Amino acid sequence: MGVEILNKKLDIMKAVKYFVVIFFSIFCTAICAQNVNIGAEITAALENNTYLSKLNYPKSVFRFYTDNYSGYHWTDSRQRQEQSKIALLLLTKADHYGLSLSDYHLEALSLEKLEQCGDFHSEKNQKERTLFDILLTDGLITFINDLHFGKYNPLYQKTQIDTSRINGFCADEILSIARMRTDFQGAILKAQPNLKAYSDLQTYLDRVHTANDRIVSQTEIGKIIINMERLRWINTQSAYYIMVNIPSYTLELHQGDEMFGFRVVVGKSTTKTPVLESEISYFSTAPDWRVPQSIFRKEMLPEMMKNRSYLADHNYSIYDGSGNKVTVNASKLRQINDNPNNYSITQSSGQENALGAVVFRFENPYSVYLHDTAQKQFFDREKRALSHGCVRVENADRLAAMLLAYDGAEYKVSELENAILSYEKRDFVLSEPVPIIITYLTCLIENGKLILYTDIYQFDRSLEGKFNQNR
Repeated sequence: MGVEILNKKLDIMKAVKYFVVIFFSIFCTAICAQNVNIGAEITAALENNTYLSKLNYPKSVFRFYTDNYSGYHWTDSRQRQEQSKIALLLLTKADHYGLSLSDYHLEALSLEKLEQCGDFHSEKNQKERTLFDILLTDGLITFINDLHFGKYNPLYQKTQIDTSRINGFCADEILSIARMRTDFQGAILKAQPNLKAYSDLQTYLDRVHTANDRIVSQTEIGKIIINMERLRWINTQSAYYIMVNIPSYTLELHQGDEMFGFRVVVGKSTTKTPVLESEISYFSTAPDWRVPQSIFRKEMLPEMMKNRSYLADHNYSIYDGSGNKVTVNASKLRQINDNPNNYSITQSSGQENALGAVVFRFENPYSVYLHDTAQKQFFDREKRALSHGCVRVENADRLAAMLLAYDGAEYKVSELENAILSYEKRDFVLSEPVPIIITYLTCLIENGKLILYTDIYQFDRSLEGKFNQNR
């Protein structure tokens, strides 16, 4: 009897086991079929020009779905929908980051539509769900690119950003990584520039929108927006950098949370200091000044013709096309005046030298550099757009000493001081080049307050016009 009961129990257990296997086989087959259908729906949409024409970054969107399984990413589960809600709320706050709400498909995206995507049943709903998923992906990729590169980046066109990785940055990869992070929003916002001037402006703008602060005018908000845009054009991500801001006539040396300020003289409106990025790898003491040909022809030749002692009084020497020093007399001066392009002029180091005691050189296509000056009285002026394009820095010897100290070569500071005092020609090479940024910001935050600067080169109007058209 006991054996029969045992056999019956074993038969029942086998039947249950068989049922479970069959059930899960059917279930998994159904799920796989559903996944195939979902993948096919997304894939078909990404091959449809009607869908693609709606996207800002179609190639990036295609990569995102290809690399992360071509299925729904924002509506496939309640957990994902929670992340999708965070994504939607972030896009609806794009103006807190100086960006336009009209750029992120918000006319087709909403929390209500996200909830409706939970209905799997109708074919119409499936298409709407597909469109919602793709538009949200494109909106987020657009937002990430706009945070990082800006909307009107003069260096990179949208098609270039969509096609290739730029300086190691790829928005669809950022989005993929963010989806796996607990702090989804924080992972996306890391795309923003790592610059104090930017974070100060963004924090201020966020506070203005959050508090609905009507004290700050639309004109001032417009200034914040265009200057955040300019800061997004900067590639430097280092916490150690030099930033020259042309409109404020200032240079800032940043090292982590520390910042040291210097006054500067910049180019006149007719000889503008260019906006650029480069690296300072060395600086030199007691430099000679090879005078640019334009200055030689337009400014110095007339002085030489009027005053024959002009060259000697200012330690200038003339050289021919072969590099030979020329003895200047009345006859030779006439030859030089008739054919100035065949000659060059150099000012020897010394107290009168236009470059002063120290020059910081860096690669750039404009032949500009950062340097000391003999005309230190200019630093006391409020408006200091006075140079031919190069940047003159006050207390250049102090800046040089700080660069040595930050480079781990503080022991060379005494050598620097002696070289400056004795007008000894020395090159001081840095083991780690220092990024230098020359930018154009017409507003900054100082001690929590918005400070506006004169648009000395009249650059604001053009950029403001682009943003106003996009409202």
